[in-house]
Amino acid sequence: MNAPMRPAVSRRGFLAGSGAAAMITVLPVTAAHATPETLDAAIREVTGGKKLNAGKVALDIPPLVENGNAVPMKVSVESPMSAKDHVKAIHVFNEKNPQPHVLNAYIGPRAGKAIVQAHIKLADSQRVVAIAELSDGTFWSTSAEVIVTIAACTEEVT
Repeated sequence: MNAPMRPAVSRRGFLAGSGAAAMITVLPVTAAHATPETLDAAIREVTGGKKLNAGKVALDIPPLVENGNAVPMKVSVESPMSAKDHVKAIHVFNEKNPQPHVLNAYIGPRAGKAIVQAHIKLADSQRVVAIAELSDGTFWSTSAEVIVTIAACTEEVT
């Protein structure tokens, strides 16, 4: 008769190793701190430094949210959405999240309407900026201040 093979790792050894691996995953995570300057840099990257015009863009976002983990927002842009005059892209930025560039939506005249809806995370109370890029190369924008009582993106694992 053949003797049964013993596992290469004992149950006790496996549990000890798993505990060590678990300890590695619970170390505190330090969030990146974005600034208004990083917001401006991200906007310049998208616009190429072109002027931002006020108007045409509407940003519907609650001014006060309890939890920053899922903040509903809607961006709409006034446009005939014709072949010659349409919205090419909608971009959303914020100033205090680790990544200031939150959303890109590329659309064209066949979309019929220039509307984007999403839920975004907000790390803290901050300004949210929506920018529309039109087919004529112009950029239009609006912004809104949002107060967040329980921040997202910055929770530390304990």
